[in-house]
Amino acid sequence: MASKEVKVIVKVPHRISGFFEIVDKLNGIKIEDPQLVGSRGAGFNINNFGITEITSQEPRDPSCSTCQIFINGIELNEKAETSNFIFDYLKHYFKKTSHVIIEHNFDLPVGCGYGASGSGALGAVYGISSLLKLKISDYEKGKIAHIAEVSNKTGLGTICGQLGGGLCILKEPGYPCISERIQFPSDLSVICGSFGMIHTKSILNDSVLNMNIKNAGRDALIKLLQDPSIYTFMNASIEFVQKTLILDILQLTTTRELLEDLNKLNIIGASMNQLGRSVYAICNKKYEAKVLDVFDTYRPEIKILKSSIYKDKTINVMNSVV
Repeated sequence: MASKEVKVIVKVPHRISGFFEIVDKLNGIKIEDPQLVGSRGAGFNINNFGITEITSQEPRDPSCSTCQIFINGIELNEKAETSNFIFDYLKHYFKKTSHVIIEHNFDLPVGCGYGASGSGALGAVYGISSLLKLKISDYEKGKIAHIAEVSNKTGLGTICGQLGGGLCILKEPGYPCISERIQFPSDLSVICGSFGMIHTKSILNDSVLNMNIKNAGRDALIKLLQDPSIYTFMNASIEFVQKTLILDILQLTTTRELLEDLNKLNIIGASMNQLGRSVYAICNKKYEAKVLDVFDTYRPEIKILKSSIYKDKTINVMNSVV
């Protein structure tokens, strides 16, 4: 009788960053260790998820381990740089050679400021480790995911935010994570809309935006630490977008118009996802309809969804037989 194949499924929440300060230098000198590079800032996890499924097969070449990587059904392999980096990192822990299949499926669009790369990175490291029974601690798994994001310039602090849960402040850059959770009312909705992608790598490599983000992110963090509430978070995030000049530099005219329309409403506030051509609005549930009405005026160019802040900080790992 043929042996049954085991599949590991890992569920990691998407995340929206409100503001961040790039930390890639210390006393003016570039930080070489990717574990120590990162960001300070704040953001929140939402009730939408990246689902990573990991299976393994007999190796195609018994002398080496290989993998295939799919994102939303499309085979990308080495082009899925962060997940491919994680596989290469982890295969040194393998007890025997194996062919690993990594399948990422995301609730929200990739590259639009919803932390998909972080969800996928954590999904890959937790999933491969569980499937192949690697002796790696949860601390080490988080570190590997963070290093993968930083090394491939797909994120700076997303991993720490996703591990921190809820609405949280990232108080120091790099790994291990130093974060503080902020309490918030239970009757809140998060309405999101996306016009499309922004490549994080292109922003991190833009010298003007890079410096603007560092300065504006530092100011926003000081403001939030003085009064850690969701209202201050929202105000600091709005000011961050204004001070970075990101809407002007990237010529995001429609995004600016939507933000202005939303912030005329009686809501906690609306700002731009960092980083994506996307907008999020946080409001009491009784104002949902009015917020959705504003978003609807930007159809069909925009993709809209209704969600909420996800409080749990557990990485959900499930085994199943296929």
